[in-house]
Amino acid sequence: MADPVLSELLGLALEAARRAGALLRDGRPADLGVAATKSSPIDVVTEMDIAAEKLITGFLAERRPQDGFLGEEGASSAGSSGIRWVIDPLDGTVNYLYGLPTWAVSIAAERDGERVVGVVEAPMRCETYHAVLGGGAYAKGGAYGDGAALRTRPAPPLDQALVSTGFNYVTAVRTHQADVAQQLIPKLRDIRRSGSAAVDLCDVASGRLDGYYERGLHPWDLAAGDLIAREAGARTGGRPGLPADGDLTVAASPGVFEPLQALLEDLGAWHD
Repeated sequence: MADPVLSELLGLALEAARRAGALLRDGRPADLGVAATKSSPIDVVTEMDIAAEKLITGFLAERRPQDGFLGEEGASSAGSSGIRWVIDPLDGTVNYLYGLPTWAVSIAAERDGERVVGVVEAPMRCETYHAVLGGGAYAKGGAYGDGAALRTRPAPPLDQALVSTGFNYVTAVRTHQADVAQQLIPKLRDIRRSGSAAVDLCDVASGRLDGYYERGLHPWDLAAGDLIAREAGARTGGRPGLPADGDLTVAASPGVFEPLQALLEDLGAWHD
């Protein structure tokens, strides 16, 4: 890697994600409960979300004290180095609360507002995904052994595409999302719903999915996964002509992206 700063950021992100993943995997209390709620009573935070974010921010701040932070559980500082860490310490909290295995730690680094490093640690898969801007996307552990480059699947026709999505925790929004999914299912091979945006984006990158879409994501939900997907050859965006954002996030193999994005626009996936 030619840029020593990016090499440093990647190494730190990998280690921070590894440590947080181990904490979450090995330190989960048998009586884990809800510590707080956010957008609705079913949008939950556990004590382990908070502990993992503190571990990540503490580790990074000790080594790069001038950097900024944006974290799901409240970490927010501007910094003075031009580097900002965007952190989801536990993506898939409800899965984690119920003991389901699909959850992940997501850490991205931005330099002067541009995402340059992304790491997603999926401890129950024993897999780590990572990417550096312009350097490709890779995974190690689990199905990937000592490491492998990631590439999206060859694009099938849309009616043969396997696509994942997620649902918001606000009742009115999720009701509309269910209506969109109902109209979408006959036009696809099938729809999956994992409960973790970071994992879904990495599954697009690795060819386990042909596409993914979701409304209502925050920057920490998609920062690392979006970079990993793009570096693996996926196209990502939001509504036509716009980047992925809270209105709509779409990621897919190049031949699936445009027809899926257009169909979602026709179905009004971005509004109630």
